Amino acid sequence: MDAMATDEETVWLYIQRNVLTRAQAMALGLTPDAIRHKIKPGGRWQRLLPGVYLTATGEPTWHQLATAAQLYAGPEGVITGLAALRGQDIRAPETDVIDVLVPASHRATSRDFAVLHRTRRMPDAQLGDLALHYAPPSRAIVDAVRGLADLGDVRAVVAGAVQRRKTTIADLADELAAGPVRGSARLRGVLAEVSDGVRSAAEAEFRELILASSLPVPVFNPVLHLDGVFLAQPDAWWPDDGVAAEVDSREWHLLPEHWEKTLERGRRMAAAGITHLHISPNEMRTDPDKLIAQIQGALRHGRRLPGITWRPAAA
Repeated sequence: MDAMATDEETVWLYIQRNVLTRAQAMALGLTPDAIRHKIKPGGRWQRLLPGVYLTATGEPTWHQLATAAQLYAGPEGVITGLAALRGQDIRAPETDVIDVLVPASHRATSRDFAVLHRTRRMPDAQLGDLALHYAPPSRAIVDAVRGLADLGDVRAVVAGAVQRRKTTIADLADELAAGPVRGSARLRGVLAEVSDGVRSAAEAEFRELILASSLPVPVFNPVLHLDGVFLAQPDAWWPDDGVAAEVDSREWHLLPEHWEKTLERGRRMAAAGITHLHISPNEMRTDPDKLIAQIQGALRHGRRLPGITWRPAAA
């Protein structure tokens, strides 16, 4: 706080990213008048939440706001929802809200950007980041998607987290079963998609398009082998016709550094005699009938290929 900070001050300010509670400030020797002087207009501090201050001027960072919400909620608080996903590097929509789980007996109420959720199911495990405590990914995802109105956002969060091994389908299903039924239908549908082998939001749209058409249902994300050697894992595979399809989406399908591997995989499949279809999310949305006709044509001219075997995608 000041040039001659004590060891205790230094630790608090580091762990809490220059955010302090009123009680902590007074424990360090500041009087109520001194605190009021620091947070007055033009002062060296700023009030972020009732009884929670940033000991610096300027725009607070996201981590400082999250720390303020954590401190406001109290030592038992656990950050969840979209804020916890951001803190754990799980791709999710941006939010200005910090959702915090607190015990059901907690008396504090939500204020400004800190939204408190009383629960009788406080997470057992917590992932820490300095002063921040995040709910496990499965709990944070389930809490987050209950408030998402866009199905594409739900698909992106769930498929992205599972693909990057931040959580598993089983953990998400267990968490979903343990929580309230309200608001769970959309997530249940997305978990069914991911269980079926779908790994991305774009693939989920493709699956939806296939199931609504007269096309035979393919195997989603199977592992293909040629004469017992790994060949590829396309998004969709029609084994009786030797046709594979891939949804070419940089944003949702794979991490950017894997884009070249996607092209290499396509070349390997073509060399093995597979009819390899590249599908863009844009054509799925703008001209789905034309896309369905193209797939139908490929299936009519296809055939089962000797030497190629497959197994289902791992859950």
